Amino acid sequence: MLNTNKFIAWLKLSRAPFLSVGILPFILGALLYKKIYGDFNISIFLLSCAAVVFIMLSTYLNGEYYDIKEDILSGKLNKRNKFSGGSGIRAIGIISGKYIKIVSYISIIFAICIGLLLQFYFKTGIWTIPLGVSGIIFGFFYSNPPLRWVKRGYGEILIGYCYGWLPIAVSFYLQSGFLISIISWISIPIGLSIINVILLNEFPDYEPDKIAGKTNILVRIGKKRGSRLFVYISMLQQIFVITSIIKGFPKEILFFYTPFFIISIFLIIMVLKNKNYNKKQLEFICGLNIIVNLGTTLSYILSLHYLTF
Repeated sequence: MLNTNKFIAWLKLSRAPFLSVGILPFILGALLYKKIYGDFNISIFLLSCAAVVFIMLSTYLNGEYYDIKEDILSGKLNKRNKFSGGSGIRAIGIISGKYIKIVSYISIIFAICIGLLLQFYFKTGIWTIPLGVSGIIFGFFYSNPPLRWVKRGYGEILIGYCYGWLPIAVSFYLQSGFLISIISWISIPIGLSIINVILLNEFPDYEPDKIAGKTNILVRIGKKRGSRLFVYISMLQQIFVITSIIKGFPKEILFFYTPFFIISIFLIIMVLKNKNYNKKQLEFICGLNIIVNLGTTLSYILSLHYLTF
């Protein structure tokens, strides 16, 4: 009989709601191809989408396993919120770290097997495995030693790549066997928005991360500079939404993007007023920040109807 508590614990460990930040850009890439060329291989899409999910699961589980010191400190210092500090499941001992690590490795093996199937059975192109390997290296080793990108000060940039350009490009490439320039232009605002999600989610964990020696970008530059960086990235995101229109994406995206632009401006104001230093308000800001990321991707998806080539 299934242990309900264990099942719920595994769901929390998987960070299931956060899978959406990788799945939506992947859907965008596939729909972009379908809109331009009118063709679509559902088998390739479903298999590759599953591979993306497995890589994300492995990444999240590795974070739970290797960030245990920080997660325990986050709980002790009462810094945890819904969007940071891990799930806390391993920290309270519901699931053994050994099983978390095993499932992480199983997930990455599944992803590799799917990649090989796509490359050699579906013949999706010579860049299938290299693109997939880049996602594995930057995702699987984000928290995993010896690379452990999360403590090197540029892990956030790699996240921007893995949740911005990479899923859009891979999804398009697996359908087509080639890439087009518009992919890069629409991926930049999405990538910038996810960098800001990671940056803002590091604020609640600042003290635990600093104590544990997790030298991410916020620990390196401090909260004051981190707040300014958030504002600069937010402004840059708006600029690149406009740039993507100049480069050929339909101007109708402005209609769909406007609500999220307003939220982004609100977040800039909140951060400039140092509201991100208040635990309760920070959790609210972090939640809205994820909405900006998802909303940016969704705006591009909804605007595809107006795309002409």
